[in-house]
Amino acid sequence: MLDNNPRGTICIEDIELGMTRSLRKVVTDRDIELFAEVSTDRNPVHLDDDYARDTIFQGRIAHGMLTAGLVSAVIGEQLPGHGTVYLGQSLKFMAPVRPGDTVEAAVTVTAVDHSRRRVTLETRCAVGDTVVLKGEALVLAPSRKFD
Repeated sequence: MLDNNPRGTICIEDIELGMTRSLRKVVTDRDIELFAEVSTDRNPVHLDDDYARDTIFQGRIAHGMLTAGLVSAVIGEQLPGHGTVYLGQSLKFMAPVRPGDTVEAAVTVTAVDHSRRRVTLETRCAVGDTVVLKGEALVLAPSRKFD
């Protein structure tokens, strides 16, 4: 299930401090299995119930980078959107995401350098009131001058 703002592009000329976009997604067993296949990260904490029960998480969890990928989706599809180039991302994993959790990924503009087309974004994912991931992204935003 995806519940997100309209997709598209917000050009650097229209980006303002405080702008925010987000999406919500239920993380499914299939998502975790597909991510394991694509990434080749088959750590049993993600895939094996019996193994995961005996870890500090007391059950299976989604890959942290699967959750971080939702931030990438907001940046690439909404803010700034199509044509954005990722330049950097810091991440802190705060809490696990479990199969069946609904993750809300959000980005908020914290700085804009119009002359260099650089946008700094606060990035955050939450499950309910629990922040599961936070960080900061630096991106190169599209411009109408280069259409």
